[in-house]
Order: sequence, then structure tokens, then C-alpha cells
Amino acid sequence: MDLNTTTLAAVAAWAIAVGTVALLWWQVRVSQHLNSANAVMTLRERFDSPAYRRRRRTLAEHLLAGRHDDIVNLEVAAFFELVGSLTHARVLTPYLVWEAFGTWIDGYYVALRSPVDVIGRARTSSKDPLIMHEFEWLYNRIQQIDRKMLGADFNMEEATQAEVAGLLRREAALDLE
Repeated sequence: MDLNTTTLAAVAAWAIAVGTVALLWWQVRVSQHLNSANAVMTLRERFDSPAYRRRRRTLAEHLLAGRHDDIVNLEVAAFFELVGSLTHARVLTPYLVWEAFGTWIDGYYVALRSPVDVIGRARTSSKDPLIMHEFEWLYNRIQQIDRKMLGADFNMEEATQAEVAGLLRREAALDLE
């Protein structure tokens, strides 16, 4: 074997190795996206289940009526805490979460922070500043995606207030079947 043949064989071996690694990387990425999509669809089914629809309706009714002191069940917020944890850990793709839950994340987060800070009150009463911190992180991430998709000129604050009111009215009128 001469030098040119040896060099050509070494280059070919490296090309095959690099190609194999690139193919494996691509397969892992596709698998991660499929797993994220499946997980988001499963979470969406749970969110739309009769049990969660009841929780969402009850929370929306309390928020609309200004009965913030009656809010003792934060299961809807806890659901988004879980979604936030999974998204923060890169198990879920942020854009899929935005598509599937963006309106609810924005609406419930804002409604639970204003005019009465229900989340802050829960943090204070339990002396745990980390309560709903992943929900808060998720809300901020969804806001970033909103700004990117809507453009810099879009008035996010005005749109969010209108969105929250509409969301709470729709949620309070949910069919519980």
C-alpha cells in the first residue's frame, strides 16, 4: 500500500465516522422533537380533561368575582409549574408549549398576580420564595416568544389585559362534559 492509498483510506474512515456522528445527532434531535410533541399533546389532553376543566372554571369564576381570598386551590398554576419545569429542563420545546398553552399561561399568570398577587401571597404565607417559580419562568419565556412573533411595535401590556379578561370569561363558561 502506498502513501496515497493510506491517506485516502484514512480520509474515508474519518468521513464515515463524521457522517455517522452527524446522522446519530440528527436522529437524536428528531426523537427529542417527537417526544416533546407527544408530551405536549398528552399534557393538553390532561388540561382539557373534565377534572381540569372544572378546576379552570372554578378558578376563573373566583378571579372574575374578585374572590381572591377564596382561592385555595392552585392546581391550574401547579399544572403550569410542571409545564415550566419540563420546558426549562428542555424536555418540552418552548414553541410547542407556546402554541399549545400560550394564551392560558399568559392569562392565568397575569390574573394570579394582579390585581391581587395570589402567587406572592402563597410564597409569603408558606415562607417559600420558590413557589411557582417555574410558572413565572415559563410566563417570561412565553412573553419572549410573543414579542418575537408579534413584533416590537405591538403593545403587549394592553393586549395582555384584554386577553386576560376574555380568557377568564371563556374559562368561567366552560362546558364540564
